[in-house]
Amino acid sequence: MSNLPTPRDERNLPALSPQPLIRLDAYVAEDGSTVVNGHLLEMAGTQPSNELILDAVAMFARTLRAPVAATVIDRAAQQVARLRVYPDGSSRTIGEEEDLPPGPERTAAEEASFPPLARVERIIRHAEREELHAAFVLASALREHLTLRRGPLDDLSLEARAIEAYLAFRRGDYTLATVLSLAVARIRCRVDLPRAAPDVARATAAWQRLTDETQIATRGQELLHMWDRLAAEGLVRDPAHHAVAQSVRTRLERGNRAATAALPAGAGTAAPAAGAGAEDSAGTPGIPGRRPAEIASETRDGTEDEPLKPTRRGLRRFTRWPGRTASS
Repeated sequence: MSNLPTPRDERNLPALSPQPLIRLDAYVAEDGSTVVNGHLLEMAGTQPSNELILDAVAMFARTLRAPVAATVIDRAAQQVARLRVYPDGSSRTIGEEEDLPPGPERTAAEEASFPPLARVERIIRHAEREELHAAFVLASALREHLTLRRGPLDDLSLEARAIEAYLAFRRGDYTLATVLSLAVARIRCRVDLPRAAPDVARATAAWQRLTDETQIATRGQELLHMWDRLAAEGLVRDPAHHAVAQSVRTRLERGNRAATAALPAGAGTAAPAAGAGAEDSAGTPGIPGRRPAEIASETRDGTEDEPLKPTRRGLRRFTRWPGRTASS
């Protein structure tokens, strides 16, 4: 016997509802900041995020007098849940098989209630007011949902990730800005090389702010490999891009010389391939003994993330009995 709440009609009879057409989304950041449909509800507050989300979605359902669907990406719990929330405040989690099938129909339904461009405008307004944490959380929410709906290679997903990287840079988190912008550049190099140079330049600008020598070396080698590939294809046409690419090479060579100078006497001559300015198989100065493909595989670190997989139905924290609210 199921313990899930059963929606009722005005005569208190079980209601047979069609698939809900109104579809919302919610996002919980790792610090607990909560977003519903592109609106920041709370930044790392004290009220549980699941209660905030259920209250907000139930308000939509009451206004519309119809059930509302919601997709929740919870980075704090590393879960994705799909919900159905009813006008009486009750809710239940549903599985993929109960939802609209994946594909253009569901993507269009999910984006109809708040188009991505409207969300970008809201992010920009927060950034213009120097509300950088709010802008960053909203950008992360947008990127997560676009990636879930459209996949990480989609143009809108990439643009959202680029905005997220820019805001991380504005906040002074240069490590995260480098990771995010490198992910954009990496994807662009793989699927649309003629458009990649500006993205590689943005990743280089973030990388230039790094101070950790290991990060400088590994990320820099990947950037250099990207610039060399673009140059080989004749795609580094802007003189500013030539200068940026050369700055990567210069910084890596300077780092290699400093590392060699710090070695004990004679240690740098034991193996020529491990010395300063060692060249990899592509003919580029590299980290001693390392190939670009090896370094690239190490620097993926989940930033081309496959979205979190939807959790199976039955999450108790998103299940409410009829009439129950957070205040009650």
